[in-house]
Amino acid sequence: MKNRRALLMMALAVVFGLAAVALASRWLLRQTPGGANKIIVAATDVSLGQRLTPEMLKQIEWPADSLPRGALNDSSKLVGRVLKSSVLRDEPLSEAKLAPAGTLGGLSALIAEGKRAITVRVNDVVGVAGFALPGNFVDIIVNTQSNDSAISKIVLERILVLAVAQEVGRDETKPRVVNAVTLEVTPAQAENLDLARSVGSLSLVLCNQVDPRPGTTEGATKGTLLGARAQPAVPPAPAAEAPAPARPRVQVATAAPRARSCVGVIAGVQRTQECL
Repeated sequence: MKNRRALLMMALAVVFGLAAVALASRWLLRQTPGGANKIIVAATDVSLGQRLTPEMLKQIEWPADSLPRGALNDSSKLVGRVLKSSVLRDEPLSEAKLAPAGTLGGLSALIAEGKRAITVRVNDVVGVAGFALPGNFVDIIVNTQSNDSAISKIVLERILVLAVAQEVGRDETKPRVVNAVTLEVTPAQAENLDLARSVGSLSLVLCNQVDPRPGTTEGATKGTLLGARAQPAVPPAPAAEAPAPARPRVQVATAAPRARSCVGVIAGVQRTQECL
């Protein structure tokens, strides 16, 4: 009897132990990253403007409590979509990084709604020595003649660089000197930029990526450029003194000569005349 009770207690202890192990394992699975959701990431580095293929995608497990916002889990819905921003290997994909469905690949996929792309010719100086890369912002300066005087003026501010030459990829390892830069502008800005390059020479000014302050200026002219070193003004010549008024000439009346009486005197052979 005692042996049967001992065996029964041992059996119950084993059952309860197994149940505890099962419950603990389920709890641990929910707490560990191994129990995460599966999301789609890039299988290799993909540049913006490229169309996604199955070879560029893979599915991995991601911690459930730290899923990226907008993460996708169905690779079949991503095949054929176009990237509007570059992604690195194992980087999660989301709708924010994709162009609208049906968009064709290439530069047109990168242009925002209501914007246009325009290309301007640059050189190693105008192109900020090759440091104006896709994704950067630049100001546009035009140098032209205004009222017979040279002037340099910022005509467009914080313009997004879409591509340099024929490439939309961004390689930050070294600058690239190119002969053309493609910019994203509004239709009105495209008209201003086309007019600016026809009336003068253009220069690009690289902007800080996170500084939103406008660069409002009045433009630089020869007068403002050399104003601090201008020669002193010549003092005005003193006014000529007015000539002194002529003194009136006083005419003195001359008295008329008084009539004199004369008397002739004869002395011997001499004759003289005495006047009084």
